[in-house]
Amino acid sequence: MLRLVLPKGSLEKATLELFEAADLPVTRSSSVDYQGTIDDPRIASVRILRPQEIATYVQEGLFDFGITGRDWIEETGSNVVSLGELKYSKATSRPIRLVVAVAGDSSATSVADLPDGVRVQSEYPELTKRFFAKHGVQADVRLSYGATEAKIPDIADCVVEITETGRALRAAGLKVIDTILTSYTEVVANAESAADPDKRRAMDQVMTLLNGVLDARGRVLLKLNVSEENRDRLLAVLPSMKSPTISLLANGGYAVETVVEKRSINLIIPEIIEAGATDLLELPISKIVP
Repeated sequence: MLRLVLPKGSLEKATLELFEAADLPVTRSSSVDYQGTIDDPRIASVRILRPQEIATYVQEGLFDFGITGRDWIEETGSNVVSLGELKYSKATSRPIRLVVAVAGDSSATSVADLPDGVRVQSEYPELTKRFFAKHGVQADVRLSYGATEAKIPDIADCVVEITETGRALRAAGLKVIDTILTSYTEVVANAESAADPDKRRAMDQVMTLLNGVLDARGRVLLKLNVSEENRDRLLAVLPSMKSPTISLLANGGYAVETVVEKRSINLIIPEIIEAGATDLLELPISKIVP
């Protein structure tokens, strides 16, 4: 039913892992094959292309929906329907930022401090031109084909580059003076496809599965027992997404289940044991669907 396009390059591994975890694994003849299949009746075909192109192709109706970044949607000015953000990126769950960076010893603290005629290199020339014009700076903006941060000071005075952690920019001796936009990975649909009830329902179902995986990441299921006398003391310190699930045990006391943040588990476990928890199990979660 649906023609799906997924991003090639830095997002490829994380995207394929997400679909695998959502029980929608992409099958290809090799890791360099640009076509694939998903054994699911909702998805007729899968293509893997550069994220720079995806929003344009979805707008044109070559695909029903696809995954790209908000940065490329804005750069290409594509008219697509957003089905929502997927909060993952190539290395972390944080968004990327499209930033303006200059040499570390520059006196500039914002784009407005840069002079007319400033030489700017970027893989996002249209976004860059609009941003500099908005701030009243006449910039000589040129398309960069990569290694953008290495072009200061000989080739450029300033670069507009994406960063997730800022590590590469700092390593190149640069400092960030402005942020143009913050971009999560995003699922976009062709307008006609999104208006088709059957296709939209299928796309929404796929989104439910993908978001279920992302919501489960970083969380675990805790199962434990507690006596009648310690129940209220335990519940007072036990975190949960909404409310813990409690059921009676055959020989008295209660069985309790709750979902908690994995990053805080080492603090939670000693505290709830002190509150009377026993027979504790920590289990991974595949999906969480509200």
